[in-house]
Amino acid sequence: MNNLKDKKMGSMIPQFLLIIYFLFFFLNNVNAGVTSTFIRSEWPSVDIPLDNEVFVKPNGHNAPEQVHITQGDYDGKAMIIIWVTPDEPGSNQVKYGTSENKYDFTAEGTVKSYTFYNYTSGYIHQCHVENLEYDTKYYYEIGEGDSARQFWFQTPPKIDPNASYKFGIIGDLGQTYNSLSTLEHYIQSGAQTVLHVGDLSYADRYQYHDMGVRWDSYGRFVEKIAAYQPWIWTTGNHEIEYMPYMNEVVPFKQYLYRYPTPYTACKSSNPLWYAIKRASAHIIVLSSYSPFVKYTPQWEWLKEEFTKVDRKQTPWLIVIMHSPIYNSNSAHYMEGESMRVAFESWFVQYKVDVVFAGHVHAYERSYRISNIHYNITGGVSYPVPDKSAPVYITVGDGGNQEGLASRFNDPQPEYSAFREASYGHSTLEIMNKTHAFYHWNRNDDGKKVATDSFVLHNQYWNKSLRRRKLKKNYLHTIVPTLELNQL
Repeated sequence: MNNLKDKKMGSMIPQFLLIIYFLFFFLNNVNAGVTSTFIRSEWPSVDIPLDNEVFVKPNGHNAPEQVHITQGDYDGKAMIIIWVTPDEPGSNQVKYGTSENKYDFTAEGTVKSYTFYNYTSGYIHQCHVENLEYDTKYYYEIGEGDSARQFWFQTPPKIDPNASYKFGIIGDLGQTYNSLSTLEHYIQSGAQTVLHVGDLSYADRYQYHDMGVRWDSYGRFVEKIAAYQPWIWTTGNHEIEYMPYMNEVVPFKQYLYRYPTPYTACKSSNPLWYAIKRASAHIIVLSSYSPFVKYTPQWEWLKEEFTKVDRKQTPWLIVIMHSPIYNSNSAHYMEGESMRVAFESWFVQYKVDVVFAGHVHAYERSYRISNIHYNITGGVSYPVPDKSAPVYITVGDGGNQEGLASRFNDPQPEYSAFREASYGHSTLEIMNKTHAFYHWNRNDDGKKVATDSFVLHNQYWNKSLRRRKLKKNYLHTIVPTLELNQL
């Protein structure tokens, strides 16, 4: 009798273990990632009053203001310098050199202005400074006489697969007290260039003359960073400014006057989509609100641009856009689906490392997943793990007056690794050709809090390396600096 019981028990043990295994597997995979339980005690999401010191105009008659710079060519040896003189055109010149207060070179720019309903802009200057040396600090001066102002910028290192570089990523910024907190925390990050994923000033939340006024205040607001390091920007829905009630029906009009891009250097036909190379990164900028379906100019340009990417020289392939392709927030849910259908297969084919987007006023990071096998007549109809796919990161949390998008879809989808409705910014620190360190900083009531961090493996140079299988909770833990030194 005892032998019979032992035999029954022996036959049940494998079944029991199998049941335990499946139960454990199910419980461990109900949610692929983490939805943060942090509750943001939000400052008022209202724009800072115009008489606040953050919008102060510089001293002196017709002094240059709203100074901002961006890369001026394909390879990082040129800079576009933009500024506004409020009263009269003034000088178009930029004096620059490698020593402070000693300017060996002069570049001549252009000046223009525009009207938007009953608003007339100041005089917008744009100067292209080229033939710069890599990895060099340049000092520059704009303006005349006692109203002249001085700034500086650092050029990137020579394009090289092992060139280290640190990018900051900001989206949906606006000009509120939360926006100010984001900028102050970003300054502490040590990043060298901002990738801005769209929705800059939120001036379109105003009407008539006040729209232009809020573009001006935004320019002064970000000058303390944007005059010293390049911002690589794309457009969001708040830059469209299609306003028939004011008889303003040219999309992106104010943005295009104020924020030029080096689009001709990469053979783009439109300043709203373009590409640059910087250090060891090839950065592709897309326009979510311009035509992008098959055979449109943006589609044709991107098809060609991907063939120009040389991962042996610029191993890090980064795409920025405004509307996210993958988003599990109820806000703007699936608005990026049409662009996913148009471009996702290319992202996988060319092994894009990371795609940054904004639009949703929260933070979210995905695993490497794709949905390229789906079609309406059959195939996998949901995202699946894909080692060739990029990581998708939404950073639409800069601080604008519309507030946070706090309603995430439940349950959290399998592709979502980490999500939280807070204000903040991200940085991507490229260490070498194989590894980069990414982290997102939550702005916790004025304190910079590192919340989500991971080591990003390069898609090209790591393709033949054996990767350690990571536990799912690994990717949302903080990676110690010591570990980075061992990469």
